[in-house]
Amino acid sequence: MSVDPAAPKPAVIVVSSLVARGGVGLRATAFSLERLGFPVWQVPTIFLPWHTGHSPSTKIVPSDDLFTAAMADLAGSPHLAEVGAVVSGYIGDAAQAAAIEALVTAVKKVNPKAVYVCDPVIGDAEGLYVAEATATTIRDHLLPLADAATPNRFELAWLTGMETDTSAKALAAARALGPARTFVTSAPALMRGQIALMLAGPDGAFVAEHPLLDGPSSGPGDLVSGLVTAALLSGASSEGVLKHAAAGTFEVIAVSARAKADEMMLVAAQDRFVHPMAHIQVRRMVEGAATAR
Repeated sequence: MSVDPAAPKPAVIVVSSLVARGGVGLRATAFSLERLGFPVWQVPTIFLPWHTGHSPSTKIVPSDDLFTAAMADLAGSPHLAEVGAVVSGYIGDAAQAAAIEALVTAVKKVNPKAVYVCDPVIGDAEGLYVAEATATTIRDHLLPLADAATPNRFELAWLTGMETDTSAKALAAARALGPARTFVTSAPALMRGQIALMLAGPDGAFVAEHPLLDGPSSGPGDLVSGLVTAALLSGASSEGVLKHAAAGTFEVIAVSARAKADEMMLVAAQDRFVHPMAHIQVRRMVEGAATAR
């Protein structure tokens, strides 16, 4: 797909968590999209002073009635034709999924070419950190609507009931998840000391690897969702989307790791994800094997 770089960029609705301090949820996804030139409509699903990976934090979740009403307002907006994509991330309650589903449906009715990217934020290697009902609702109602999904390796395993501890198994699970494009963060890498971002898409499967850094572990998935959405809306090839998302995220983590920061330094490293310079090798996967490209 060819996109006129001078044309106004479509708006993106981002539905996710909001923290006062930190680089997760809306702060990562919305900021990356805005820095790349996309207007963002931000919808918080929950508010916290900081994410609970640091310490217990008060959670403010809008009532189901108010959240549904606000989302219905957006779905009926006279400006809905401006929207080219919807991204959903962490949701504060299982009931929010129905309102997200209705909004995505409304956007696609006005703009059939609009993209829905579902980041099923449900857990990590330590297990689920949302209620099982929330995880199940995302699996059964939101992922079937998605054009692209960005689960981490644990989330992919839980959502599909399949193993993901090798590249071949992760690829099989990614293909089984449902969306036309599934980007797997923290995927198994072929090289020791590396971590991978994997893509299973309609034109093949690819993996991008970079060194595993001891940097902030919360937020990279939210950043990947923003970078993937931006690249998809810009008409990049599958390899181009994968390379930009992997390189941009790696460079932000590298800057944050060097500073020994406990959160991604999105503002300080913003030029790094706009114009990433890291050399990221992308490999096309074939039946569980990979060849350099």
